[in-house]
Amino acid sequence: MVSPVIENSRRFRPRTVDLSGATLLNLGCGYKTCDADGVVNVDFGIAQRIAVSPVLNKFTPLLLGRNRIEKFQAVAGSKFVVYDISRGIPATDSSVDAVYHSHMLEHLDHDVAPLFISEVRRVLKPGGIHRIAVPDLEFAVRRYIEHLDSGQTPERHDSFIADFIEQSVRRGAAGTSTQSQPRRFVENLFLGDARNRGETHQWMYDRCNLTHLLERTNFADVRICSFGDSAIPNWNEYGLEVDKLGHEYKPGTLYVEARAIK
Repeated sequence: MVSPVIENSRRFRPRTVDLSGATLLNLGCGYKTCDADGVVNVDFGIAQRIAVSPVLNKFTPLLLGRNRIEKFQAVAGSKFVVYDISRGIPATDSSVDAVYHSHMLEHLDHDVAPLFISEVRRVLKPGGIHRIAVPDLEFAVRRYIEHLDSGQTPERHDSFIADFIEQSVRRGAAGTSTQSQPRRFVENLFLGDARNRGETHQWMYDRCNLTHLLERTNFADVRICSFGDSAIPNWNEYGLEVDKLGHEYKPGTLYVEARAIK
């Protein structure tokens, strides 16, 4: 996940990592990685940092619960680059064919998002594809209005409000609240709350403001995509947007693609 602490363009001084042969960058990959040729998964999450540390690896069973151990083992078995992309993207100018990030942009402060999008444009080849997946504010609000107008009982009403505001206001980090009290204490002590971990939403996007953001950062041919529809060659073979059963990984997602202008 990207840290929300980027303050201005001077923070974008990325250390170049050898990404020879990279055709697709999967930024802020979290647990959703792909090991296909040419795909480089990039993240700075705790799972990735533990995976590359021989010392922390030994203590993983003590630090994580069973469900987290399974996710960690999946990450540890994949190819990825551990890098804090709040400092920029570790690739040279005009070096990759496509950049993808899912449910990451909304975690950036509103005034930081254009800097990040410009950084994506920097590393893309002319005409390269930028695919973005974010929670769809329009989808969530329409569901909320429909439920409000339906006259149904109020017991579930707050869940429709939570679809677009819960991750902006909650303090507890995902998964921490389900851990034992000792683990919760240790995690919060060393990692902080949801905001400190970059988990909270700092903004929300719909087809209007995301299109405008891309167009004003030198992207063209912006189009709203449906699930499974992409101009990235062999996109559906990567499996980055499907679950284990082949269903859409995160329903209620807005998919947008655009081409880089140099």
